[in-house]
Order: sequence, then structure tokens, then C-alpha cells
Amino acid sequence: MKGKKNWLYVLSVLLISAVYCPSVCAQEEKETEDRTLAPYFFVESPDPSVDQLPLKKTEVTTNINGMISETYVTQIYANEGECPVNASYVFPASTKVTIHGMTMKIGEQTVIAQIREREEAKQEFEQAKSEGKSSSLLEEQRPNVFTMDVANIMPGDVVEIELHYTEMILPAEGVYQFVFPTVVGPRYTGLEEEENTGNGEWMASPYFKEGSVSDGAYDIKVNLSVGIPITSLECSSHEVEVNWKENTGAQITLSDSKEFAGDRDFILDYKLAGDEINSGLMLYTGENENFFQLMVQPPERYQPEELPPREYIFVLDVSGSMNGYPLDTARELIRKLVTNLRREDSFNVILFSDIVSEMALESVEASDVNIECAMELIDQQEGGGGTELAAALEDALNAPVKEGVSRNVVIITDGYISDEEEIFDRINENLETASFFSFGIGTSVNRYLMEGIANVGMGETFVVTESSEAEEAAKRFRTYIEAPILTDIQVEFDGFSVYDVEPSKVSALFAQRPVVIFGKWKGEPSGEIQISGKTRNQNYTKEIQVSGSEPSEDNGAIRYLWARRRVEMLTDYGFGRDNENVKKEVTSIGLDYSMITPYTSFVAVLDTVRNPDGGGKDVEQPSPLPAGVSNLAVGGYQIGSEPSDVILILMLLTAWMILSGIRSGREKMREKGL
Repeated sequence: MKGKKNWLYVLSVLLISAVYCPSVCAQEEKETEDRTLAPYFFVESPDPSVDQLPLKKTEVTTNINGMISETYVTQIYANEGECPVNASYVFPASTKVTIHGMTMKIGEQTVIAQIREREEAKQEFEQAKSEGKSSSLLEEQRPNVFTMDVANIMPGDVVEIELHYTEMILPAEGVYQFVFPTVVGPRYTGLEEEENTGNGEWMASPYFKEGSVSDGAYDIKVNLSVGIPITSLECSSHEVEVNWKENTGAQITLSDSKEFAGDRDFILDYKLAGDEINSGLMLYTGENENFFQLMVQPPERYQPEELPPREYIFVLDVSGSMNGYPLDTARELIRKLVTNLRREDSFNVILFSDIVSEMALESVEASDVNIECAMELIDQQEGGGGTELAAALEDALNAPVKEGVSRNVVIITDGYISDEEEIFDRINENLETASFFSFGIGTSVNRYLMEGIANVGMGETFVVTESSEAEEAAKRFRTYIEAPILTDIQVEFDGFSVYDVEPSKVSALFAQRPVVIFGKWKGEPSGEIQISGKTRNQNYTKEIQVSGSEPSEDNGAIRYLWARRRVEMLTDYGFGRDNENVKKEVTSIGLDYSMITPYTSFVAVLDTVRNPDGGGKDVEQPSPLPAGVSNLAVGGYQIGSEPSDVILILMLLTAWMILSGIRSGREKMREKGL
């Protein structure tokens, strides 16, 4: 019987590895030497004296004034065990934030964190840790993923760490959206990347199993003050209480403080009276440099008269993290997209997990028969395995391009991968032949990847958090792709001495959101700024007189917004990662503006030696899986365990069903001459 079971196990693993290999496997102990850099399930320590959850509470307060938001995040750690604890925690932020402040408070003692070069900060933290001093270290792992390490949390300690960051909120089609990410979804990584990545430790962080959450509380409060009437306000992610302050402001809090809010993005949408935004020029005079922000309302969208034939390549994620609700939502989204194509359009569907499969070798006519085939193929998918987006993207871009046809690549995923820069590189290499659009599906998608695809690919990004949003998202996509607001955008400064302008070039504008430019200026604020572009039917020009704007101390946030935009353009999408000059410039910006970057970190050290023996337990903080994400995103079984016959049979059946589904879809395509 033992031989039969081993044979079944080997065969099942071979099959699953080919078509359904989980992205990761469960790990039992932190001390396991051969742990990969993939996420793993959290296993409670058998030592009752060690407090496994020193992060007891997260408090978020955001103040939104006009279009600038300032957020204060307070993380409260309490060691209720009997041993000193060193803890590591992974947490997200928006891709657009500038983190420029951090303080650490232990009892009555408060330490303001200092910005340091990344390696210097790490060394200072490790030295303080070894000396028995309480300390904390904040590092950027991705523009939207950060790690917090705290050392020498003594029994009975309550530690408060406060982060301060700034962000700009811009409207699209008249809707302002504030997003506060609460959890980092598990990132799929391949074995080759594990050996080469420089920040894989955070990807190896532990996760609670599906349906489980942290014991820590999570509180969110938003103070909204915009100066003009608010016509609508909605939170689609959480149940909230709204305390109105006349009609130009409101305080938004969670309705039920007992409900755990930290497993999905907090999303707040609001609209303001009138269609016009506060366009114009804002100036700030600093001690050493002066900054400006230029914001211009785009023209109205013009309806197209004649559209060229278009090719749509839908690249759909069917990996383990998409199992269930995300894949169901993706099905509905694609159904809405493909059923509204014109007969002169063509399309293809590429599915990816551990393997990549195509509906057809090249795009086919958007006929009823072909659309039916596509939906049958998609309906067969259940979700399983890893997330090999790069391979799927390569297949999409290798397909022959038809003359006179506009190619559009639409990537639909939750974005739980770790090789974002490789994706950006491939998109950047193919901008001459295609435009790229991203649809993020889920409650806590990887917005760095989704926004990066659109930014690099000269397209737009859409985030769908539930199935009911699919129809509206598909409608917006069709509107954007058929009628861009503005193309060939040019910005000229006449008589206004500017430098370090970001972005240096503005791409096509799809959504009806303002054009925003940051930069520095010298001399007297005079002259004229002219923005020009083309709509489908006519030229567009907007002129702004510089002398009409006065520098104001209230505009101080502009310097942080400029610094964030500059770092974003230099590093976020990977184009300057191997350039030493870029590294030096980004490091200098981080130090000058006291902000976290890929090369600068915050470190706070309490001078008092509180743990002279140096003993303590290292604890990696587990995160909840994002709402709607199944255990398959972290691994369905554990290597080294001996599965039962029932599990082995289920694994074999799963592999057989997936193989049969792919084969059946291809046979139907061949029968129809595709």
C-alpha cells in the first residue's frame, strides 16, 4: 500500500507541476533554512511565552484639503508575552504617496526618526538591536510596499510608531477617489527570480489562512474639507458613518469598529458641485529652491466619427489567487468587453497561470461564434497555479501585427507577482506596436503593477472590486479607447524660468482628468505658460499668465509632490535601476527632502540600553489574505507531508480536468477553422 501511495503522490505532483503547481508551499518554522522567498502560511509558535502578535492596533487619520491629502498612520505594538521580541511587518501604501515623517514612542519617550542611506540605516538598526536598544526601521520594498522592523520590544512595552505622508488626489470623469490600501497580497515568484532578487524577504512573509484575520484592531478616519459643495460621497469597500460639516466637508469613520477593516482597500469616492476643477498655477518659495504646480482642466470629450479597425488581446490571469470571486468577476468583465466589439474588430484571449494557453494562434474576427468560443474557454477555468504574466505578455506581443489595425493589449489580473519591472520593460519595448490597459480585479490589487502598466503603456488602468462594477468598467474602457481626450500634448514656458519639470513629456490623455505638471522656478514669477494638444476634430490651446499667481506658504506640500514625481519617473518603472547616476540622484532627493525612497530609509533608536542580555525572539507578523482571495494564492499543500489517498485523487482529477478543458477548447477552435 505504501508503494502505491508513493507512486500516486509522484504522479500527482508531476501533473500538478505541469498545469496547477501552487505558487508556494506551507512552511512550519521560521528557522527552516531552505525556505523559498514565496509567501507561506503562518504557524503559531509552540512557545506560549512569545507574543506572536505585537502589532495590536493600526489607526489611520487622513485629512483631505482640496486635492492634497495628509495621512497619519499609527501602528501600536504591545508585547504581552514574557520574552523580548523583534518583529517584522509588511504593509502597503498608495503608489503616489511621499512618506516624509516617522516617530517612535515608547512609554513617555519619543524619538523622531532620521533619514539615512538605506545600508547606513540598516547597519544603525542592527547595531542598536545587538546592543539591546529599542529601535525601528522603515524600508521601501516597492513603491507601494514597505517593511517595518522593530527591535527589543520588552515585556509590557507599548510602542507607537507614527508615519506621515502626503498624496495628491485627482479627479477622473468628475470623480475624486481616495484609496488607502490595508494589506499586501501574496506575490508569486519563480525559482530563478528567488536567487537574484534583492528584496525577497518581504515576499516570504507569512499569511493567515483564508477567512482568518489578525487579532489587532484597524481604525480608519477621513476628514474631508474641499471648500465647495460635495454632491455625492460613497465608500464601496466598507460600511461607514458620515458626519457632515455643512455641505463642503465631512468626517468619515467606520460604522462597526469590531469588524476587521484591514483585509481590503479602503475606497472613498466623492463628487463636487460644478464640472470645473481649480485649474491654474500654484507657487511656493522655499529656503533654497522655488516650486510650482500647474493644473489644467482638459477639454470636453469629442465623439469619434470614424474609428480604424482595432485588435484586442485579452491577457487573463487564471492563477490560484484568482480562484473564486476574482475569476468570476473577470469572466463577467470579459463578457461585457467582447460582446460589444464591432465586426471589423478582432480579438484573442490568452490565459496564464504556471502555463500559458491561447484561444487561437492569432486574433480572430469578433463574430458571435468566436465570442461564444472565447466565453466557453474562459468558463472552464477554475483558477490555480502560479502567475507567469511575463510569458503570457510575450505570447501576446509576438503575434503578427496587421497593417492598419490598432492593437490594444488588455491585462486582467490581481497583480500578485513580484517581477513588475520585467513587465514594464517588455511593455516599454513594444510601445510602437500596441497600447496597454490594465484591469485590476480584487479587493486589494497590486496597484503598483496595474498603474505601472498603464503609465508605461500609454493607456489607462481600471480597478474592479466586485462583479457589479464590471459593466461600468467595460463601458468606461470602450469610451476611453475610442475617444482619447487629448493627444500630442505640448507644454511651453515663455518668460517663466523653469527647470526640473516633471513629467518632462505628457502622454495621451484618455480619462477626463486634469493635466498636472510640477517643477522648479527661479527669478521673478512672470511670463506665460501654454498647453496645446489635439482632440479628434480640432486643436486645443490653454494659456495661463504666471503673474496672476502669488507664492504662498500654504503651498508647501508642492515640494514633496515634486520630489515624489521625480523619484517615480526615475525609478518606479525600472528604467533607472542599473544607473549609478540615477541611484545617486534619488538618494540625494531622499536625504534632502527627508523622504523614503528605494535608496533611503527611516531609522529611530532609543539611546537607553533596555535589553542588555541581547536575548529575544524574532517574530514575522502574519498578514490576512485579501478578502476574496483563496488559500491557493499561498499554497494548497505542504512539501514533505504525505497526502491521503483522497487528496491524491483530488489532485489527479484537478490536473485531468484542466488538461481536458484546454484540449477541449482547442478542439472546438479547430472544428470552427480557427
